[in-house]
Amino acid sequence: MRVKTDFPRRVREIEHLEIPLSDGTRLAARVWLPEDAEEKPVPVILEYLPYRKRDGTMVRDELTHPYFAGHGYAGVRVDMRGNGESEGLMADEYLPQEQADALEVIEWLTRQSWCTGRVGMMGISWGGFNSLQLAALKPEPLKAIITLCSTDDRYTDDIHYKGGNLLHENLGWSATMLNFSAAPPDPALVGDVWRKRWKARLDNMPLLAETWLSHQYRDDYWKHGSVNQAYDDIQAAVYAIGGWGDAYKNSVPRLMEHLSGPRKGLIGPWIHKYPHFAIPDPAIGFLQEALRWWDHWLKDIDTGIMDEPAGTFYLQDSLPPSPMYRERPGVWVRTEGWPSQHVKPRTLSLTEQGLVNGEAPLAESKVIDSPLTAGSHQGEYCAIWFGPDLPGDQRSDDAHALCFDSKPLEETVSILGKPKVRLTLASNRDCGQLTVRLSDVQPDGQVARITYGVLNLSLRDHDRMEPPVPGEPMAIELELDMIGYRLPQGHRLRIAVASANFPLLWPTPKRAALTLMPGPQHLELPVFEGEPVANPFEAPESAQPANVEIRRRAQPRRTVQEDAATGEITVIVEDDLGALTLADHGYRIEQHCEERYTAHPDDPTLARAEIVWHYHAGRDDGPGQFDVSVESRYRLSCNEHTFFIEAEQVAHDEGQEMHRKHWQTAVPRVAI
Repeated sequence: MRVKTDFPRRVREIEHLEIPLSDGTRLAARVWLPEDAEEKPVPVILEYLPYRKRDGTMVRDELTHPYFAGHGYAGVRVDMRGNGESEGLMADEYLPQEQADALEVIEWLTRQSWCTGRVGMMGISWGGFNSLQLAALKPEPLKAIITLCSTDDRYTDDIHYKGGNLLHENLGWSATMLNFSAAPPDPALVGDVWRKRWKARLDNMPLLAETWLSHQYRDDYWKHGSVNQAYDDIQAAVYAIGGWGDAYKNSVPRLMEHLSGPRKGLIGPWIHKYPHFAIPDPAIGFLQEALRWWDHWLKDIDTGIMDEPAGTFYLQDSLPPSPMYRERPGVWVRTEGWPSQHVKPRTLSLTEQGLVNGEAPLAESKVIDSPLTAGSHQGEYCAIWFGPDLPGDQRSDDAHALCFDSKPLEETVSILGKPKVRLTLASNRDCGQLTVRLSDVQPDGQVARITYGVLNLSLRDHDRMEPPVPGEPMAIELELDMIGYRLPQGHRLRIAVASANFPLLWPTPKRAALTLMPGPQHLELPVFEGEPVANPFEAPESAQPANVEIRRRAQPRRTVQEDAATGEITVIVEDDLGALTLADHGYRIEQHCEERYTAHPDDPTLARAEIVWHYHAGRDDGPGQFDVSVESRYRLSCNEHTFFIEAEQVAHDEGQEMHRKHWQTAVPRVAI
C-alpha cells in the first residue's frame, strides 16, 4: 500500500472532542480536518462505532480519516454511548437509542463552523449497518453513505441466524462484545472519572446472548433496523461494498435491486476488512474510489463515478482449497446493475448419474443422514481476523453428504450470482437442517467450496414456525450465497447435500435424517456471459500508518480434535490478536480469545460451547498511567427443549480484583 503524506490541504487533528446530547450524555469523538477548515468549511464523513477510537480501531482510523481530511473533508470517528471515552451505557446493538444519538451527532456536526452542512456516513460491519439505518431515517444533511460488509436484513444475514438456523457465531459475538465493551475509558483523556465510568459499565453489562437467543424467528426485534422492511425510506446515495470471503455479500445485490435512489455495488475477493488493506489481494484504491463518491455527492463535483456501470464484481479463479489466501487470481467484470442482463440461468439436475445438464429426474429416493459432527472444515461464518478462517478441503465433510458431480467441464464457466436449488425432500423427524454446498472438484481430487446455503426446515418461512411432518415431502427452494467464481475446463462441479453443519450451526433438537424424493431435483446456476474489464481501480493508498510497537504478533489458529472413544468433535478457534503499544501515547493492549465448540455424532443434546476472552491494557508511565485486565467467559449447552447460558466476567485494576459478575439463565427452544 502506497503511503501518502503530501495532501492538497494540511491536516490538523482534534484528539478528543466531546459531543453533547440532549439527555446530558457526552459522546467522544476524534476528528481530522483541514487546518483552514474554519475559513473554508468542509463536508463531514462520519464513522460511528462501539469499538473504541483510542485503541480498538485506532490503527485503521489512522490509515483512512487523515487521508479524507487532506482532500478537504472532516473525518469524524465517534464512539457510541457506553464505549471508549463516551459516557452512558449500551444495552444492545442497533437500538432506537443508538440511532437517536446518531441523529443528534449529525445535527451537532452541521452546526460547527468548519462544516458546510453536508454529511456522509461510512462504516464496515456495525458502521455499515448504522449507515443504512440512519439513511432510512432521512436526516436532511446526510446526502450519501458507503456501507461495507453490512446487511439489509438483521435476521437472515447477520451473525445470529442463517437460514433460520442458530449460528455458533451468535454466542461468539456475544462473548466478543462482553469483552470489548468492558474496556475502560483512557484516563489520559477523561481524567480521574475513568474508574467510576468503567465500574458502571461492568455493573450494567448486558447478557446479549440471552437477548439474541430469545428471538428465534424474524419478529419485530429483528425487523427493527432491517432496511429491507422499507427500502424506499432510503433516498441518500448508497455505495454497497462486500467481499467473497466475508459473510455479508448477499446484501449488495439486494440493495442494488431494491433501492430506489442512486446506488452502486462492489464485491471483491476480500474477507471482512476495508478493501485498501484487506486480503486476499488484489486490494484496491478504496480511498481514491471513496473520494470520487464523496466529491460527487458532498461537493457537487462531476467525478464521472455515476456515469460508470453500477455493479463491479471480481470473478475469482480456481485455487487449491486453503483456510486463507494472500491472493486470489481472477478478473473484474461490470454490470449495468443487478439483476444483470449478462447473467443467464443454467439448469442442471441431480440424478443417479450425477449433476447433468438440463431436465432429468432422480429415479430413486436418496437418504441423507449426516453425523452431527459433519462440517468441521466449513470454516468460520465470517472471516475477520486474518486467521485460518476460510473453508479447507471439503472431502472429509463430503464423505458425510450426498454428492452429485458433473462430468469434467469442456469449457470454463463463469459463475456470478446466487445459485439456487429446488429440491423435494422429507425429514424423518418434526425438525431438520439442510446444508447445500456448491464445490469445485479439481483434477487431483481436492475439493474447494465455491458457495453454500443452509435452511432450518422448521423455519422455511423465517417469519413463522412450520415444523416438518415426518415423512411428508416438502418443496424447498434455497438460494446459496452470492458468489463470483471461474470454474476451469476439466474441473467438475459438485452439489453436496448434508443434514448437519457443525460448528457453523447449532444442531437441531433431534437428529433428523433427510430423504431426497424421486423426481425433479434442480440446480439453477447463474452464468456470467459478459467480458472481463481492465482493473477499474487505482493501487491502494493510505495516510501515514499509526506508530505501533508490536510486542507479540497475532497468532490465530483453528484446530479440530476427535475423541476416539465417544466420536465427539471439538473445534478450537484461537483469535489471538497479539500485543502492541500505541507509541504516540503509550497505550498498550493485549487481547486473546479461545472458542471451543463440541458436538456428538448422534446426540444433539451433548452440543456445547465455551468462549473465553482476555483483555489486558494500560500505560506504564506518565499522565494517565493505569493497568487493567478483564476475563470474560460464556458457556452454552442444551437439552431438547431448552438452551442453558452461563457467563461470568472478572476485572482487575492494578492486579486487584475490583469486579466479578455471574449470569445463569435458560431460554426455551421455540424454533431451533
